[in-house]
Amino acid sequence: MIRSSFILGCIFFLSFTSRAQQSAASGTQKLKAYQDTLQDISFKMINDSLEPQRYNASYKFIKTLVTALKTSNSFNFPFDSLKSISIQTSSDKRFRIFSWHVMNADGSYRYYGTVQINNPDGKLQMFPLVDFTSEFKNPADSTTTNDKWYGAQYYRIISVLNNVKTPYYILLGWKGNNVKSTKKVIDVIHFKDNKAYFGMPVFDGDKENPLKKRVIFEYDRKASMVLNWDPKITTIIFDHLAPPDDRLKGRFELYGPDFSYDGYRLINGRW
Repeated sequence: MIRSSFILGCIFFLSFTSRAQQSAASGTQKLKAYQDTLQDISFKMINDSLEPQRYNASYKFIKTLVTALKTSNSFNFPFDSLKSISIQTSSDKRFRIFSWHVMNADGSYRYYGTVQINNPDGKLQMFPLVDFTSEFKNPADSTTTNDKWYGAQYYRIISVLNNVKTPYYILLGWKGNNVKSTKKVIDVIHFKDNKAYFGMPVFDGDKENPLKKRVIFEYDRKASMVLNWDPKITTIIFDHLAPPDDRLKGRFELYGPDFSYDGYRLINGRW
């Protein structure tokens, strides 16, 4: 009787494992199909010559992406064929961010995205990002939730989990601005009360602005700016931007790198 029970238990376990594997394989196949569709849509979203068509593609992309992410355990699917958008995952695998842009006919941009939480049960939890850039009067000193977002397309996440009361994550982002200038952003995201918050006073500034909640750089659209993370020295390194002439100070659309560098170094949870 003991042997029979043991054999029945093994058969049940193997049957359960087989069904789980089949379900996972089915989910992966669905996600691959969604990825192919998203890839086609995202190409139109970036490359179509007409602004209305680019926005129509973006709306289709959002609907398809949400449907795809509803697939169980979708967090583990990389979507690595989607080259037109940015997908960044935190080092602790707590969340990932999808972000992208649509260019307007006048050379300005609107940003879209969502934060997907890595839930242990595999169910979807996300925070859609709604671009409120035009509503910010002082973006360097603003903290908002995901529904009032200072839009950007992120290319790096830096986790700050030690020596802080509230764990937070630094976001490095590109922010095309208009026909004259481009922006880059150092932003902060943290989670509280089941909400995603952006902006946190962790950047030491100067006498005029002693604390900043996010850091924004603006420079000539024809120029190129380095903004990156060096983990060896725990420092965010960036080009020092300057006008071509002191008389043009404040004309940020004319600024560019002057071949020197600045940085924010992480010390005891602050920068």
